[in-house]
Amino acid sequence: MPISQGAAGPAEPQHQPREEVKEQTSARAGMSSSGRCCTGVPMLSVQPKGKQKGCAGCHRKIKDRYLLKALDKYWHEDCLKCACCDCRLGEVGSTLYTKANLILCRRDYLRLFGTTGNCAACSKLIPAFEMVMRARDNVYHLDCFACQLCNQRFCVGDKFFLKNNMILCQMDYEEGQLNGSFEAQVQ
Repeated sequence: MPISQGAAGPAEPQHQPREEVKEQTSARAGMSSSGRCCTGVPMLSVQPKGKQKGCAGCHRKIKDRYLLKALDKYWHEDCLKCACCDCRLGEVGSTLYTKANLILCRRDYLRLFGTTGNCAACSKLIPAFEMVMRARDNVYHLDCFACQLCNQRFCVGDKFFLKNNMILCQMDYEEGQLNGSFEAQVQ
């Protein structure tokens, strides 16, 4: 079977037992949350006259008629931003994540914390944005996708053989067949 190469699909944030992960979706409605891994919407409400709240971002009074509440704090719409790329997160329909005391947009959250799983060859995590090679149900780093006997790396379109979850080049497969070491089907 020819090798297929593709970008690992975006991994949704997964519950991390040691660190809290929160996802918030901006809207002009109420707030909901549940447990350590929660989903909700920042609330936009009318500010009572004479009781101005302070912005968690710039620490100035919010003089606007409406208050944006996210992560149990009040914000100016322009002050609720991603810690990495500064994109605005207070707009309707935007999503924000919090982890390690950072407020992040979805793209930066996945870049910093997202994974697609473990590489079948080296068992290390594969970041969600990294290009991968796939063979059946296994996912590999590009550098790890090689014959596990001679370490020859494969290119897109190269023929390889899969035996007991071992990736083999044609030469090592044929040598194993001649020696009676194993039987496999071409992939």
